[in-house]
Amino acid sequence: MRFRFQYRETVLTIVCDDGFRDVAEDAAFRARGIIESKISEDPFFGITYDPYAPCDGDHELISMMCSASVASCVGPMAGVAGAVAFHIASELRRKGSSMAVVENGGDIALYSEDPVPVGIFADHPVLRDMAFLMGSDDITGVCSSSRTVGPSVSLGMSSISTVFSDDVVLADCCATRLGNLVSDEDRLQDAVESIGSIPGVKGCLSCCGNKVAMFGDIPEIVSADCDSAIQRIE
Repeated sequence: MRFRFQYRETVLTIVCDDGFRDVAEDAAFRARGIIESKISEDPFFGITYDPYAPCDGDHELISMMCSASVASCVGPMAGVAGAVAFHIASELRRKGSSMAVVENGGDIALYSEDPVPVGIFADHPVLRDMAFLMGSDDITGVCSSSRTVGPSVSLGMSSISTVFSDDVVLADCCATRLGNLVSDEDRLQDAVESIGSIPGVKGCLSCCGNKVAMFGDIPEIVSADCDSAIQRIE
């Protein structure tokens, strides 16, 4: 089944086995509650653009956001969408859904024995009508940041920056960092090499102007109708 779910800032598109909608929605509320509780305890966590180290006693989801923040040199909330997507996918897997694709504002957590096409909604002609063929027994992530599409905060000039990692929260934070690093076309290659060299990152790509740069392990690229692609930046 495929459905869309929205609660406040969280806008999700979820693909999973039939009968698991309640599991996914409950997990979304739970993830938001964990993060909102942390912000209530320490408002700085919710606003800083600087790395934020893990604290003893934090929930595992918060620790993941903090660790990814430190590794990528961005604030922990850069990983919030990936964290929510990861938590939902984890619960779907724990409760027995045979596969899941959880998209949260352009950030995806997925697991599927059979490869699925993951399209990127990008304001760039090179990436139009194409998708990445992705499959994994374990949860993996593909996350994107953009200067020109969607509400993401990006301090660079990249039309799309995408990162692949089995750590979904790390992928989300690194996508933000990659987008920030791309100030112009001349910075593309250095930027993808810098982010692609972070431990835990499998591969990444970024577009700026008429150029595209890739680094590391990029999934197979296939043609796709991106009007119905799984991944969107909204």
